[in-house]
Amino acid sequence: MALLFSYGTLQQKEVQIANFGRELSGEPAILAGYTLSETVISDQKVIEQSGSDRHPILHFTGKKADQVSGTCFELSDEELLLADSYEVEQYTRIKSHTLDGLACWIYAATNEVKPNPNFVIEFFKTKLSRS
Repeated sequence: MALLFSYGTLQQKEVQIANFGRELSGEPAILAGYTLSETVISDQKVIEQSGSDRHPILHFTGKKADQVSGTCFELSDEELLLADSYEVEQYTRIKSHTLDGLACWIYAATNEVKPNPNFVIEFFKTKLSRS
């Protein structure tokens, strides 16, 4: 199981059911060191599911005073990959921690994420273990 911090459309019941086949339950959480802005997406399927072409997106500041409220959802490894399929190219999944120290995945702005070779290795280990 994995924790995913959601601050946007993955908190919507309709989006959850469309992508995971169920409504997720989670706990309120805060992510420090980030701010939110808005990005425009063009993926019609995602627009239909979320009801908008404008989605919130995380930007790293590193300042503890910058905080984003959201929800931490517990997902299976398969559901985490389904979440990856839902997110468009503007988002990249990376590891982070909530303000209270919970390790979680987040989707941050792709253009600000530095390549992490450990993520690639971990991703392929997960894919291979399912084969």
